[in-house]
Amino acid sequence: MKRERFKPPEPDDPLCCCGDIDQQRGYCCCDCEELDDACERGEPDKPDTFSRFISRMADRLGLPCCAIGPLRLEISVLPPMVLIPGLLRVAAINCVLGVVVLTALPGLVLWYYYVTHRRKRRTLFFLSLALFSLAYMYYLFLTEIVPRGDVSNLQLVTATTGMMLTLISLVRTKQGPGFVKSQSLAQGVNSISTTNQSTNIPGDSAPCNGISQSNGEKEGKKKLCPVCRLVRPPRAGHCRICGACVLRMDHHCVWINSCVGQANHRQFILTLLLFLLTSFYGISLVLKSICPRQSLFTAILYCPGVYNHYSTALCFTCVWYSVIITGGLLHLFILQIINVSYNVTEREAQIALRNKTGRRHFCGLVVETGLKI
Repeated sequence: MKRERFKPPEPDDPLCCCGDIDQQRGYCCCDCEELDDACERGEPDKPDTFSRFISRMADRLGLPCCAIGPLRLEISVLPPMVLIPGLLRVAAINCVLGVVVLTALPGLVLWYYYVTHRRKRRTLFFLSLALFSLAYMYYLFLTEIVPRGDVSNLQLVTATTGMMLTLISLVRTKQGPGFVKSQSLAQGVNSISTTNQSTNIPGDSAPCNGISQSNGEKEGKKKLCPVCRLVRPPRAGHCRICGACVLRMDHHCVWINSCVGQANHRQFILTLLLFLLTSFYGISLVLKSICPRQSLFTAILYCPGVYNHYSTALCFTCVWYSVIITGGLLHLFILQIINVSYNVTEREAQIALRNKTGRRHFCGLVVETGLKI
């Protein structure tokens, strides 16, 4: 029978039966050397589309690489600064363009998210999009809504305070998810080897057949990350985008360009809550100013005469843009609250669904993992 080459393991997959190839080379029954080579070889980080474009333009123009070297690292923050003001002003021209732009813009963002997530690449595009959208909405609020005289000083201070608290909470969230501290590989290997020796039957030196393994062996081997080669505590997970193991990992959030874990999970939920409250409050102030005769729920769907003036049309378009963003983050906030109430992380829910050991309830909002934590 032709032997197949091993594929690189998933970060959450347990180790093979040998545990350590150096100490138990004679008793190994699988291709651990090929597996280790595949893990260590990996794929080199390829530059993203924008970096390749800048590099190619530099070669065509004959510019030295050092002249634009720093620009390659931050090139992903530039597109939102150009796309958001341009597309929103185009969408404010008439209702048809507004529908087309506000429908295509989320689709483009989701497509780019799929591309970067599939390739496991880190980008500042989504963080820049979130921060610049918040700054541009606040800028239009100061230049278009406040001069109308419909917003009091107390309301202006409240909206400004909410935005500042959101930014402060975001900064605290990005301080770190709580990475697994580096431990010597020998310490982890010794603990695994001790567990293996205590569970082996005396006098049984036959090579293992990969069928009968004790629970102690499985539990010991699951603690060693096959990528970082670090001993992981329970509920920790490896993030391929950050390239490190995170304590009680929930998920990697592209909007903050960081993982959400044990150290910043509470702050992440607080950031979502502050943003949602500030966004709802700002949307209500804008709608009361441009559509004073309509109720809030009616004005967001029908506001007569809003496209008669470009200023009101731009504010109405920005309201719908804010509603789309707020709706997506509201869904994320609800999922986080449900997971916390069930004491389940998003990573554990996705692993249970991938292994077909979990079940969805309430239209997928609740995932029963079947784990006893």
